[in-house]
Amino acid sequence: MRIAVFGATGRVGSRVTQLALKEGHEVQALVRDLNKAHSLIPGARLIEGDAIDSKSVEKTLEGCDLVFSGLSTDKAYTLTKAIPLIIASMHEFEISRIITIGTAGILNSRYEEGKFRFQTSESKRRSTFAAEEHAKVYEALTKSSLDWTILCPTYLPTGDSEGTVRFEENLLPEGGKKITVEDTAQFAYQELINQKFHNTRIGLSY
Repeated sequence: MRIAVFGATGRVGSRVTQLALKEGHEVQALVRDLNKAHSLIPGARLIEGDAIDSKSVEKTLEGCDLVFSGLSTDKAYTLTKAIPLIIASMHEFEISRIITIGTAGILNSRYEEGKFRFQTSESKRRSTFAAEEHAKVYEALTKSSLDWTILCPTYLPTGDSEGTVRFEENLLPEGGKKITVEDTAQFAYQELINQKFHNTRIGLSY
């Protein structure tokens, strides 16, 4: 299987890429920094470019079977500029499946119907910018005809596997406080392979 990866040098994206390569899959990764990518994800086919450039996106997707995005907001509008390009190019190349990493803020509020968590007191973050950008990605995917899954971890510290991952569709598991990068990446990789969840958000925590 050939996987197109965006955000392949990020914390989750690099680990997902490493897991895919270890299991014998091909990875085409769009990266801005070739030196960083060579050290983090040796074995991937690297495409130098930017996710907000349509030609770079097209080159990354060509010949691939499915897509993984670990793109973050980059404290700007990178995410909401890139995702429409990825969606359009996926349609062009007839790729239907995409798994992305979101944020727990875009899961449904457990207590206030019709609201995202970031719009309520359930979210403890002072800034809602990242969640608002991820919510726009969710809305774009729901309007597309793609087969998508958004994995939404809560507080995401760097670290090794810590135990059993709890998950729930469209909600954060009750009492969930954190999940490490490693366990998030492991869950994401398994979803790439097993394709268990379709057109839904999955809240992740311990």
